[in-house]
Amino acid sequence: MSKKLNFNEVKEINLKILEQYVPIVARVHGESHPEFHEVHKVFDKINIKIKEVAMDKPDLEEEFEQLRKITNNYAVPSDVCESYETVYRLLSELDKTYHA
Repeated sequence: MSKKLNFNEVKEINLKILEQYVPIVARVHGESHPEFHEVHKVFDKINIKIKEVAMDKPDLEEEFEQLRKITNNYAVPSDVCESYETVYRLLSELDKTYHA
């Protein structure tokens, strides 16, 4: 039986990867997927809020709502790379564990 991870655990794992991937994906796919620049901005806000509160749970309701709207509930476009897909998957995991 696998242990279900909480928000702080998922945050620790996912943020490190997202901090690397988000700027690269924005640079590579931003021209053909301009919505990803908005994803980048919202992710930056989330990252700042998380770091400001350390182990407390920040208020990220608005940011996750924005991400769901921008990404059409994290639907991955058909013409993107695995890194783009990974960003959406990790953001979705963060969102789900935040609301769990």
